[in-house]
Amino acid sequence: MLISFTRAFILYFIVVVVMRVMGKRQIAQMQPFELVIMIMIADLATTPMENAAIPLFNGIVPIITLLSVQIITSYMSLKSERLRELICGKPSILIYKGKLVQHELKRLRINMNDLLEQLRGKDYLNLHDIEYAILETNGDLSLIPRAEKQKVLREDLKILPQQEELPITLIVDGQLMKKNLMKAGHNEKWVINQLKKESIDSIKDTFFAFISSDEKFYAQKKTS
Repeated sequence: MLISFTRAFILYFIVVVVMRVMGKRQIAQMQPFELVIMIMIADLATTPMENAAIPLFNGIVPIITLLSVQIITSYMSLKSERLRELICGKPSILIYKGKLVQHELKRLRINMNDLLEQLRGKDYLNLHDIEYAILETNGDLSLIPRAEKQKVLREDLKILPQQEELPITLIVDGQLMKKNLMKAGHNEKWVINQLKKESIDSIKDTFFAFISSDEKFYAQKKTS
């Protein structure tokens, strides 16, 4: 029992030191290679704790090796832009000048529901409020709102804002959301007429369409 306690204490202390040396970033801020190293270190630490027959040294050496790999890789990525792109990847633009970048969404396998959920998580209900949306290499979504949607302190302006309603999605990748259409109080003919105003021939030619919280219709045509 004492041996197990001692081994666990030593490994815990070593892992804590290693994590401190790796940096103070949270899991969501880690690059992919850093997350892989962290998972491997955790696995290497548990093996000697579970099996007393395995020498403690056999768990410590791989942990120190992985720490060295992380430090060397981080240092080299600071010195080389090409290596940094190879290891960490590049940010991806999902919304450019208010328009969805459809080929990037498809390449990254991001559906519209996921994108809208992230926008809501950052207090933006409407897609057209966003000028640029950039998916960072650590998986976080950075948003640059339109100039007129820049946030100000309402307390400073002494304005009591009206509560915004949630936007209603009508079309996703050429498919009409009939339940949402009924909820909005419109029919398919109305949608087609609105699409024609946006120079879109049919529902199948529409990548995304919605009614915003201020009850305006927005649509974007599919690209080939």
